Amino acid sequence: MDNTVLKLSNITKTYPGVVALNDVSIEFKTGEIHAIMGENGAGKSTLIKVIAGAITPDSGEIIINGKTYRQMTPQEAISNGVSVIYQEFNLFESLTAAENIFIGEKISDKKLVDFKEMNQKAKKIFDKFNVKINPKAQVQSLSPAYKQIVEISKAINKNAKILIMDEPTAPLTMAEVEELFKIVNELKQNGITIIYISHRLDEIFTIADRVSIMRDGKYITTRNIEDTSRKDLISLMVGRELKNSYPQPEVEPSDIALEVKNISGNGIKNANFNVKKGEILGMAGLVGAGRTELMRVLFGADKMESGEILIKGKPVRIKSPAEALELGLGLIPEDRKHHGAFLQNSIEWNICISNIKKISKSGIVNRKSEKDQAKYYCDSLRIKTPSQEQKVLNLSGGNQQKVVLAKVMAANTDILIFDEPTRGIDVGAREEIYHLMRDLANEGKAIIMVSSDMEELLGMSDRIIVMAEGIIKGELTKTDFSQQLILEMASGE
Repeated sequence: MDNTVLKLSNITKTYPGVVALNDVSIEFKTGEIHAIMGENGAGKSTLIKVIAGAITPDSGEIIINGKTYRQMTPQEAISNGVSVIYQEFNLFESLTAAENIFIGEKISDKKLVDFKEMNQKAKKIFDKFNVKINPKAQVQSLSPAYKQIVEISKAINKNAKILIMDEPTAPLTMAEVEELFKIVNELKQNGITIIYISHRLDEIFTIADRVSIMRDGKYITTRNIEDTSRKDLISLMVGRELKNSYPQPEVEPSDIALEVKNISGNGIKNANFNVKKGEILGMAGLVGAGRTELMRVLFGADKMESGEILIKGKPVRIKSPAEALELGLGLIPEDRKHHGAFLQNSIEWNICISNIKKISKSGIVNRKSEKDQAKYYCDSLRIKTPSQEQKVLNLSGGNQQKVVLAKVMAANTDILIFDEPTRGIDVGAREEIYHLMRDLANEGKAIIMVSSDMEELLGMSDRIIVMAEGIIKGELTKTDFSQQLILEMASGE
């Protein structure tokens, strides 16, 4: 018996100069968790939007619940049971959890909204998932994990039969990921089809039944998860075999570049550590441990209440990010889209903005210097773009990250802080970022890397500092690296 619930047949979608989807045919079965993987720019987002009715394909057919569509509106997609949970949640932050679930829906026969009944119905949904969310709580007060569950509850309330989840674990802790997986498996048991988009291979092997690979807008293949391996999937995604994912150091760390003594502020208590030239210092800890908060204090983005910062042995007082850059300290932030790049501006503009004084005279920018500087970093960091005038918004995640790095490097920085350097970046681009980081360290730059990816921490770091609740719990050298030990320290043990 054929249990196919959704089939895409020969779907093609083009934009000026770009083939986003090239004759893609793929099918999804009832009650399966079907992962979609591919590098940034592979066509995954466009595929999602075609299924959701947000994009009209140039050609091809969508067959859903036995009905054939040449194009589908968002309303038709919803009426066919399609619901999408995007990376950026589609919730009204100032409304309650219950109001978000039932928005636009008539709760009872009464003329006015029956808030009591609405809250009771929301509680029943939350109870089904075994989560304690107050239906009356404003969404803005909820954790990312609970917001995710509100999104799922909203979809279930609308009788979703096909639930698309786009990078659902990106903002979650390890414990929250486990809880989410329980909910996803329960949905599967109830016959709901989950289309699961993720860059994280470990997740795919934990949660998925089948996985489809896309590359350069084309459908490559679908594999049963039990019949494939990490190596196979990576090779299929990038079209080549990746080797030496974690490049090794070529120089010995030398002089101390940055030293922190008894730093407090922004939730941090008496932090002490140093990082040397030629070294990658990993910062480990669970979400909320204070790693990003500490980095923001060092960069002058948040206030330091007490303590001392020394750069190249000299005490400094950093009151703003501009002062940090002047002193050679740069930050590539965790949220590159909101804090790292000016998305609506060009690559050229972004790269040169932190160095604008050096390429200007009497307040007028030297356009030749601007173009030359942008070209230098586009070439040296291998930023893939048809033009330096391209908006950063239109680049893949990996190339956006490179633009943020170029912007910081253009300010002549010797100490670089990478906060979650590969979050939301595909496996091929990750390898490039890793090699760029190691190349910078080999050139004598000091690098601090905040990461929640355990494999990345162990593979890239020369030393690891572990934090919990705003306190540095300990330091590990390469010979002492242990995932279990890091987790024990990060848990406060």
